[in-house]
Amino acid sequence: MSTSNDPSFDLDTGLDAVFAAERDLLLSGGVPLAALTVRPVPRGDRKPRFRKVVEYSRDWVARQSVKGTGAEWRCLSEALYFEARGESLKGQFAVAEVILNRVKSGAYPDSVCGVVNQGTGRRHACQFSYTCDGRAETIRETRAWSQVSKVAALMLKGAKSNLTHGATHYHTRAVRPAWARIFPRTASIGVHYFYRQ
Repeated sequence: MSTSNDPSFDLDTGLDAVFAAERDLLLSGGVPLAALTVRPVPRGDRKPRFRKVVEYSRDWVARQSVKGTGAEWRCLSEALYFEARGESLKGQFAVAEVILNRVKSGAYPDSVCGVVNQGTGRRHACQFSYTCDGRAETIRETRAWSQVSKVAALMLKGAKSNLTHGATHYHTRAVRPAWARIFPRTASIGVHYFYRQ
């Protein structure tokens, strides 16, 4: 509630007084409390939630009728394409989990695009290597794109996948980042190790 019209307005005391006056008015006017209708506050567009159990098979993913749209879907799809297109479906879902776990954590940006692009443009500061490797992000493998973009759509619709047990970091077996000695490892899937901060 804004106090810009009356900066001296004490919010706590003022609200109590307003509600008490409203209650007294309703009761004194003979309006029975049971006759009052409480309507839910609209919460904007609610995305339909995905309610099926995830099966990590190409056939199952291909049968799902979800489609992705928007910037968040595009950012997640691109991250999966460039970071995990050669991985199994479990590996792709696991990388998507890490990105979405970061979005939820509060320690990282609060959007998929913000997480994926965090640090991009600063030497050795990017969170996802493909965003600062100096190469153009060109999607050439249409079959791989079709699969990862569907994985991204499923995850953004709320598919329940918990392969990484809350991981916020991952790396390939080919590298050994310093943080990997500090954070607990939660999973090993394909060529990636997963860690929780």
